Amino acid sequence: MYIPDIYKNENQEEIKNFIHDNGFAILVNQTNGKLWATHIPLLLEEDNDGKSILVGHISRENPQGESFKTNTNILAIFSGPHSYISSSWYDHENVPTWNYTAVHVYGNIKILNLEESINSLKNLVDKYEINSKNPVRVEDMSKETMRQAIGIIAFEIEIISIDAVKKMSQNRDTKNYENIILELEKTGNVIDKQVAQEMKKCPR
Repeated sequence: MYIPDIYKNENQEEIKNFIHDNGFAILVNQTNGKLWATHIPLLLEEDNDGKSILVGHISRENPQGESFKTNTNILAIFSGPHSYISSSWYDHENVPTWNYTAVHVYGNIKILNLEESINSLKNLVDKYEINSKNPVRVEDMSKETMRQAIGIIAFEIEIISIDAVKKMSQNRDTKNYENIILELEKTGNVIDKQVAQEMKKCPR
């Protein structure tokens, strides 16, 4: 991913938190001679050696799963809040742009066995059920329901490298920067407000 230096995010703790908070990713690889993408939740975990890995699963019917056996190279894309930035918000003539945050994770994929697959399902469900009034637990599901686990291909991704971008108008002076925040907050759009909050936290 091309990232101008001013927008590079190299804060590892911030990147980990970003992946945790924006866990619905796009998994990309070469499948049957063409680029293939699947939208799935991925968990950031640690392996037995303390190295960061991504864990997830896809349907066994998804052709992408078969390609994992011969092509282990993978790209996982995580996207955060993003907004159109009108140049009418500046005190000078310029072009419109877009503010956004994203993380690209490159790695090698390894298919998990059935026991590991079920454990990965437990972790995924636990993460997203934590605020539920009556949380669902994989451990409480019937054997009949859990037979569906054979219909998935679970995997872990060994992380080779990470590219992280945080483009939040860092190239603007204080006056225009603050005005962009005000204009985003005035739109009434929830995502615009999230971008405004990110801008307030962004070091300049």
